[in-house]
Amino acid sequence: MAREAGGIVVGSSGTRCHIDIDEDGWYAWRLTANNGRVIALGVGTYREDTQCRAAFEALCSDAGKLVGGVQHAAEANGWVWRARDAGGRTRAVSARAYERHSTCQAAYDRFRMLLGVLAETGIIPWGDTA
Repeated sequence: MAREAGGIVVGSSGTRCHIDIDEDGWYAWRLTANNGRVIALGVGTYREDTQCRAAFEALCSDAGKLVGGVQHAAEANGWVWRARDAGGRTRAVSARAYERHSTCQAAYDRFRMLLGVLAETGIIPWGDTA
């Protein structure tokens, strides 16, 4: 069931959190928009699927405490965003580099708002494991 909050659709046809498994058996999350474009990537990897899900749920709960912002991309031209916890550890990053600082900042702001919506509604729209 899809639900809209703050102009963001979460649920069956909206934003989804996917848990991926790499070739070594470690799990990581990625957040996708309703058009399939990746919004954000988690920087941690986890031995268990349940640990990965718990990490994303904790990120949503801690959305108001995240710091970070926009910076030049080290590996490409453009701008990327990073979300850090209170201890300074990077928890999530933009999935791509943006050509303009303002576009990247807007994407970061939307990501933080989305985490807040997910925490507020209690809905974590899980996608299929890839």
